[in-house]
Amino acid sequence: MMARIGRGGVIAAVLLAGMANLSGQSASSARQADAGGDTLTALLVEVRGLRAAMEQMASAGPRVQLFASRLQLQETRISNMIRRLDTVRDRVGEAQQDLNRLQTEEKQLQRALEEHKRSAAPGAGEEADMATLLLGGVRTKIANATATLNRSTAEEAQLMADLTAEQGRWTAINQQLDELEKVLAKR
Repeated sequence: MMARIGRGGVIAAVLLAGMANLSGQSASSARQADAGGDTLTALLVEVRGLRAAMEQMASAGPRVQLFASRLQLQETRISNMIRRLDTVRDRVGEAQQDLNRLQTEEKQLQRALEEHKRSAAPGAGEEADMATLLLGGVRTKIANATATLNRSTAEEAQLMADLTAEQGRWTAINQQLDELEKVLAKR
């Protein structure tokens, strides 16, 4: 009978040990599964972060190119406006010189007219009439020169205002590029 109990006890002991081993493995597997789940979750978070960073970098490239193109376009506009402004300033200077020359000529003709009117010399009346006629022509030229000077001065003022606006746009685009550069540098 002892042999039977021994054998039955051994079998029971083996079964109990096997069950204990299986329950230990199940607990160990559960802990590993929990640790593996945490690792998997952390990896998923990291992959999503990397994907977001890659998408931002991919979208930043075209934005940088767009801003750079706009900046070049603004620089071209500004350069063209500066050339136009230089041309207009040259015209203003020429118009001012013409006006000054005509005003000097008018003064000379005015003095000559007064001298001829005071003169009792023969032919002084004819010379006075000629000076009056020339004075009228010079005054017409002065009016035209003044109008040209005023138009050129107004155009210069308008170009200066336009240039200031374009430079403001250039500055805004440049600031956007700087901000984008700062955002990209943080990564």
